[in-house]
Parts: sequence; C-alpha cells; structure tokens
Amino acid sequence: MKTIFFIVTITLYFFLVINFNSCEVESKDKKVNQGNDMPTNGMTVLDTATFGAGCFWCVEVVFQQLKGVVKVVSGYSGGDVDHPTYEQVCTGNTGHAEVCQITFNRNEISYTELLEAFWKSHDPTTLNRQGEDVGTQYRSVIFYHNKEQKQLAEKYKSELNVSGAFDKPIVTEISPFKEFYPAEDYHQNYYAENSNKPYCLLVIRPKLEKFREVFKSCLRN
Repeated sequence: MKTIFFIVTITLYFFLVINFNSCEVESKDKKVNQGNDMPTNGMTVLDTATFGAGCFWCVEVVFQQLKGVVKVVSGYSGGDVDHPTYEQVCTGNTGHAEVCQITFNRNEISYTELLEAFWKSHDPTTLNRQGEDVGTQYRSVIFYHNKEQKQLAEKYKSELNVSGAFDKPIVTEISPFKEFYPAEDYHQNYYAENSNKPYCLLVIRPKLEKFREVFKSCLRN
C-alpha cells in the first residue's frame, strides 16, 4: 500500500515537477463514476492517449484541466496480468503501470500538446520512481496507439534530451499500447471528490496550481 508523508517542504510551491509522496487510499467506500466526460465544442474528432507519470491521481487532474480533453480514466496498462486489482499492481509484480487513458478532441488539442503537458508535469529522469513512489508501477511511460504517436513521442523525447531541458537523460518508456484496465471506482475523479483530504491539499493542489499557471492559455473555460 502507498503511504502519505504529511511534511511537504516549501519547494513544492516553486517547482512544476514535484517529488510527490505515495498515494494512500483514503476512501474505498466512495464510488465515483468512471469517465469524467467533459463538453466539447465544434466538430469532434476523438483520439486516445495513454500516459503513466507516477500516481494516477495527479496525472488525472492535470489532464482534466486542458481544453480539448473529453475524458480521463485512471487505470493500469503495460503488464501481463488480466484485469489486475489495485492491490496486485501495488506489489510491482504485474508489470502494469498506473496510467491515465485520455480521450481528446484533435480539433481542439494536439497529441504534441498533450506530450508537452506530460513531460512538464512530472520528472521523466527518475527510473521507476516519482518522489516517494518507488516501483515499476510508477514508471514514466507513453503507450502509443499508432505510428504517428510513436514518431511524435520519440522525436519529442530526443529533442528534450538534446536541448538539455533536464539535468539528466529522460528515461521515459515508449511502448506500444496493448490493453487498458480501468482502476476501481474510488480512484476515478479522485481530486474532485476528495479535494479536502490531506494528500490532495498538500501534494496535488500545489502541483495543480503551478500547472494551471504554466498552461493557462490551454485551460478549459
């Protein structure tokens, strides 16, 4: 099980990439509808992206902010166990990563813009780790759905490494998408349903506020 560390240093408020602590399940009895459908404007051409960047609670709420994102679902992908449970994935033995599957309108937001949000909202240089979350289930990963996504992800990753945008090489895994298993209901829309919980107040909210400032021109109304 993940654990919450309640002491958060002031540096959380000044950096976009936050080493955030483990996600503790605080409300298993709460049931939230999966999907988090959002309104779209104009012609809709839907596509899917699948990203893992540590705890899926943080990833979910970040991508929910973006104009053109229609749906964000937290779940598991990349492993060899069918229909895994949260407890199984937490062992690190299933091969699955915690991910979010993002449905987006290509007429409002591009896959490249989603990649920018992905790489700027976590530390892609730490192998199998985000902050205190350690294990392959927390790896930085892009599961591409087609050849175009693969090419764009690899090109962007290469350019970031060449530019020296990060102090260390990016270790983000780029692999073909195979299967996605939605997480249990209590994981869905977590921040919106639990915004007053300590983890949300101390870890997610500062990260979210910084993200919204950096990406303010891309936010939904």
